Amino acid sequence: MKEMIAKCRSEVEGIYNKFDASHDLDHIDRVMKNAEKILITEPDADELVVKLAVLLHDVEDTKYEKMHEATTEELLARIGATQSITDQVLSAIESVSFSGGNAKELTSINGAIVRDADRLDAIGAVGIARAFAFGGARGRKLYDQQEEARMDMSESEYRKKETATVTHFYEKLLLLKELMVTKEGTRLAEERHEFMVVFLNQLKKEID
Repeated sequence: MKEMIAKCRSEVEGIYNKFDASHDLDHIDRVMKNAEKILITEPDADELVVKLAVLLHDVEDTKYEKMHEATTEELLARIGATQSITDQVLSAIESVSFSGGNAKELTSINGAIVRDADRLDAIGAVGIARAFAFGGARGRKLYDQQEEARMDMSESEYRKKETATVTHFYEKLLLLKELMVTKEGTRLAEERHEFMVVFLNQLKKEID
């Protein structure tokens, strides 16, 4: 298992290092640490499937579609994954994306762990830093006091409009705490969520 995971990380390193700081290899490593914390509390999960899914979950991210070098399935084949492992990894990855609140239904505890681990990295201090890093890379405004957060939107609507970064907090990041699935993921999300609330309140004071 360790050898396959090491091979996979080697395969994806060059891919993620071409992404901006919000989705680079450091992001993958942080999500892996989150997943390892949750794995300890979920004995029915498949550690290999979870860790491979973490390493590969952003390879085909639509936000970076012009930078794709290989498909997730091709990378799994390169490292010698069986068809069973491949199918489980692909299934886990499918349900990770938030997609404007239109995420696909979870089908396994493996997918739940990967989703929670990824969403933990989207909130808290790191989540704040990542949000502004992504917004900066896309040339988005820090905030727009006239812009209203959308609470009901399709996946295409979510991806099409490039809102100010602070608006993104209200459209996604502040919602994630309540969308955690695992008990440990939920516990870890509490403090991170509260930190974002404190940050946004302070930001509002400074803007006003």
